[in-house]
Amino acid sequence: MAASVRSAAVGRIAVLLFLLLAPAGRSLATDDISTSGADPQISIHEGFVEERTCASCHADQAAAFSKSHHAKAMALADDETVRGDFNNTRFDHDGVVTTFTRRDGRFFVGTEGADGGQAEFEIKYTFAYEPLQQYLVDIGGGRLQALDIAWDTVRRQWFWLGNGTPAKPGSTYHWTGPFYRWNRTCIDCHSTDPQARFQPQTNAYKSTYVATSIGCQSCHGPGAKHVASAQSGNVSSSVKPDTGLPKVDAGVCFACHARRTKLLDGYQPGKPLLDHFSPDLLRQDLYFPDGQILDEVFEYGSFQQSKMARAGVTCLDCHRPHEAGLKVEGNALCTQCHTETKPERFVNQDPSGLFDTPAHTRHQVGSTGAQCANCHMPERTYMKVDPRRDHSFVIPRPDLSASLGTPNACTTCHVGRTNDWAAETMDGWYGTQWRKRPSIAHAFAGAANGDQAAVAALRALVGDKDQAGIVRGSAIAALSGISGGDFTADIRTAAADADPLVRLGAAEAAGNIAPEQRLEAIGNLLGDATRAVRVAAANALASIPPNLFGNQRGNFEKAVADLRAYVETNADVAETQSNYGVFLFARQSTAEAEAAFRRAISLDPTLEAMRINLAEFYRATGRNDRSEQTYAEAIGMAPERADLRYGHALSLVRKQALTEAITELQEAVRLDPQNSRYKTTFAVALDSAGRTEEALDKLDGWAADADADILGLALQYSIKLRRLPEALRYAEDLARLRPQDQQISGLIEQLKQAVNGK
Repeated sequence: MAASVRSAAVGRIAVLLFLLLAPAGRSLATDDISTSGADPQISIHEGFVEERTCASCHADQAAAFSKSHHAKAMALADDETVRGDFNNTRFDHDGVVTTFTRRDGRFFVGTEGADGGQAEFEIKYTFAYEPLQQYLVDIGGGRLQALDIAWDTVRRQWFWLGNGTPAKPGSTYHWTGPFYRWNRTCIDCHSTDPQARFQPQTNAYKSTYVATSIGCQSCHGPGAKHVASAQSGNVSSSVKPDTGLPKVDAGVCFACHARRTKLLDGYQPGKPLLDHFSPDLLRQDLYFPDGQILDEVFEYGSFQQSKMARAGVTCLDCHRPHEAGLKVEGNALCTQCHTETKPERFVNQDPSGLFDTPAHTRHQVGSTGAQCANCHMPERTYMKVDPRRDHSFVIPRPDLSASLGTPNACTTCHVGRTNDWAAETMDGWYGTQWRKRPSIAHAFAGAANGDQAAVAALRALVGDKDQAGIVRGSAIAALSGISGGDFTADIRTAAADADPLVRLGAAEAAGNIAPEQRLEAIGNLLGDATRAVRVAAANALASIPPNLFGNQRGNFEKAVADLRAYVETNADVAETQSNYGVFLFARQSTAEAEAAFRRAISLDPTLEAMRINLAEFYRATGRNDRSEQTYAEAIGMAPERADLRYGHALSLVRKQALTEAITELQEAVRLDPQNSRYKTTFAVALDSAGRTEEALDKLDGWAADADADILGLALQYSIKLRRLPEALRYAEDLARLRPQDQQISGLIEQLKQAVNGK
């Protein structure tokens, strides 16, 4: 993400009925009426009121909230809000020189622009407050870009947010590109009722919000009805009045504190979270196999795994609603519930016990190691300076760290010590039974490696009702990705589960089984009560002929309407438009599909994957010349991408330009020397060009990797060239990889006879 997407804290204030004098001559429910404030993007959307209206009666809550980081999530850049050093400061990284200056109360940055030249930009807004602050620049067309150099508020120094080699000017991941665009990537979570208002005809924005930063109505919803209720003065002491505000729940927090895809604009408190967002499941690129946070996933996915979430604990049990800090410092926060006797609120869970003692912590009272959070909520740093705690509340497992590479709090704290040391220490404390504690880690680690042994473990997770829904949904998705099995029945069972996250996993899993089996497995999900599930099901069933849907045809069309709404909501996201092109092509809407692919490229011309999809579309529709041309254009932008070289080579083969294809395949192998598919295709191309001996020499050099496809091709070419001793060697090596293959055993005997006969 371009910036740390941190949402408003959830507030649960006591509602005070009051007579509020509205500003004269202005409706409290009008839309697009700009306030007199200095921020030109402020507009009082329908149903909302100016934020200061709330503070006029809820002064205590407003005062508490003003101290929070949420209240400072975004602000106009001025002397009070800018925390970085703009006193003619210079920052240099990888040859990119950036200067920070101030003039007449305004702030400027001089740095590399989209065209590669040095330019000066005015800082319009601050973004976030602590432990880092970013800055937004207006580059025209209503586009606000987040500068990729941020201010470290703790060390008080500038630092670059990126990793590796800086992106090319104007490209996707350059600070002027789509990834760092506030209107696209960051807008949802730093302002009050932000609306991107993308203009597809011009690729520009007319973005507005009710308040620059997060405010009361971010968490409590539109305030106009609440104000009208208070103004009516119709208060009865015997009847609880309708406050005009929805009940605040954890969905308000998770709408931003989640790694998710937005399905629909207009989320407000009280609305179903999964009707507006589709959360990412526990993918291997986002989470460690045991469910701990890996990539920047925020809190939703980890907290959903926890026993606390299943017991009914919410964000507000630990966090103060307005300041957003912790309710209590230290272990007292945990012992609110983890008391010596079971609290009455927990019906199906028993959190009781003596935990804040050395008998449990094995550390001295008051020490760092005795803090509950340090053991059960280890930190991981994002954006280089922002440590976040894991919310799955794991129990440290150094034995899994040793075997699977998962993190654990022991060696994170005891730097220099090994996982084996930590495990042996725990053996001394608890015996060895702790090593047998059930964990999801082996199942998900096995799935990531395509291990058939993981099938049974994943099936057990899917069927275990004591597991969290996100774990079970992730397990069915992971199960379907293991090759060689038929998981249709498993997916069909998961699709009937009561938990929407399990059904979401089933819908995503259906994309990994044969198209003719998908309707049987997830057809019922087209009419699901949850929008996220319906959209995933529609995507998976795109290639099903309309006449096969039967009585589900109407549900499919409604689910497709939900899918289109999602596409329109993300009209400025190239990846969404390109994926929609794939959907349309599967529906045989060829012209619309091409338009979607081209739309994606217009949104992000430098994102190579968009051109790959268009090139493959042209291949599938028989337009080989256009396919080859599109690949060539993509290579011009990213010559070091092996997959582009490989795709281009195949398009050249289809044009019967074999010599040029061989050159591209050679480049693909050079760029990705571990890819056996590239190697075997290269060898086949050499053989097709009459260069079989050269192909065999290449394969012989790669045979040490013990890849069955490479050995099999080497065996085939050595027989073709009558190099029988070599053929025998390849056959024997292949037999060691495939000991049950009787055909190879028979071939070995024939080769032995032929070699010995000479």
